Amino acid sequence: MSVKPAIIPALRYANAPAAIEFLCNAFGFAKHAVYADAKDPEIVSHAQLVLDGNMIMLSSVRDGEYDRKAGLRSVAEAGGNTLGLYVVIDDVDGHAARARAGGADVFMAPEDQDYGGRCYSVRDCEGHVWSFGSYDPWARPE
Repeated sequence: MSVKPAIIPALRYANAPAAIEFLCNAFGFAKHAVYADAKDPEIVSHAQLVLDGNMIMLSSVRDGEYDRKAGLRSVAEAGGNTLGLYVVIDDVDGHAARARAGGADVFMAPEDQDYGGRCYSVRDCEGHVWSFGSYDPWARPE
């Protein structure tokens, strides 16, 4: 079986169904797959969302063996973020307006970067930090 090369962020949310709706409405993700618990649909065992051919995965915060052994914490449990996500997009200002209209906390407005491109930064519905920008780190330097 061949695997498409990728690094896919996996996030945890206290209210995963609400986070899925937020990420789709505010950031433009689309549901690729959502596996909810058959007994309790408020618990998402695994979900995959896509944006422009890229994917994130997410699940509900749970007290499972993997979570305990890995020391996973939600943003609220950790008291802050331990990572930030960067997503390459074309229309930074339009995306920021969509995020703001969708209830996202835009804490750094769109601005041109010294190294190229334009970028803004935002917190999602549970405090995860995202940066969306036009700078493509895969492109050759000019």
